[in-house]
Amino acid sequence: MNLTVKDLGEQGLLPILQKYCPAEIIGDDGAILSLKEGYSLVVTTDVLVNNVHFSDITTSPEDVGWRAAAANLSDLAAMGAEPLGITVGLALTPDLAIDWLEGLYRGLSSCLQVYQTAIVGGDVCRATEINISITALGQVAKNEEIRRFNAKVGDSIVITGYHGLSRAGLELLFHPETGRNLNSAQKKRLIQAHQRPRPRLDCIPHLQKIVKQFPIAGMDSSDGLADAIIQICRCSGVGAEIERIPLHPTLKEYVGAEKALEWALYGGEDFELVLCLPPDSARELLEKVGEEGAIIGQIVPGKEIKLADGRNLSLSSGFQHF
Repeated sequence: MNLTVKDLGEQGLLPILQKYCPAEIIGDDGAILSLKEGYSLVVTTDVLVNNVHFSDITTSPEDVGWRAAAANLSDLAAMGAEPLGITVGLALTPDLAIDWLEGLYRGLSSCLQVYQTAIVGGDVCRATEINISITALGQVAKNEEIRRFNAKVGDSIVITGYHGLSRAGLELLFHPETGRNLNSAQKKRLIQAHQRPRPRLDCIPHLQKIVKQFPIAGMDSSDGLADAIIQICRCSGVGAEIERIPLHPTLKEYVGAEKALEWALYGGEDFELVLCLPPDSARELLEKVGEEGAIIGQIVPGKEIKLADGRNLSLSSGFQHF
């Protein structure tokens, strides 16, 4: 028998969800977490809605869970913060299968375990559509935060990995026939980029060493590379010259160089970090993050953001909720 949320009710549902949480933290009206001395609390929230952020066509419940956790951990990474835990708010339809819900929590837990992070609380209520609200809690040393307004003229603009792969994976999931020119390994690479993104918390130890000497500007590229560059420049009151956007060979083979560049700039959901820091520090960072990272341009005086072909970068093609 396929049990549903309605079959179990709230009191029957809670023990299933709580087994994915540390027993020593949950059970009270709130979780008690300690910060290191001299650290500030970082809080970020993302809401995911069925048929807006995920669907049965593109994501299994495990993938939904992984992506939900990864999106919030990526926001912590963008602030230079170490994760402390997450809370999970659920609005569920009464006919939702318990198997789907457990798959969601398996996906959440799988992602969180990679980064030694736990689910420390949450809430559940009835709704007409599935909504998942994740709040992530992190900590960062005071005066060592990565902020969008820290970009300085002369800074190099660094990305920690390729862009456009998640958008390509989404296209393959919706339209598998478009990938006839790709082999199975190439398809898997693109689909994995969409279903199982990596929050770049691995960069934090390297950034912590740099930020002690120089302020770093940055954010993640969840809403697209173009969006991240523009937001940083606006907040910092500067312009930028983008000299090159590295394109993954599989992405170019799949859709051609022109479409690949469009997806790299505007596709979104790649969850890489976009950072502005002094050139020497940028080169030092790239030695640590691997060959997929790159310096793509520099911060310049003024307000214009120019691509190598002379075009102005804009948000007209980027993802917007409204």
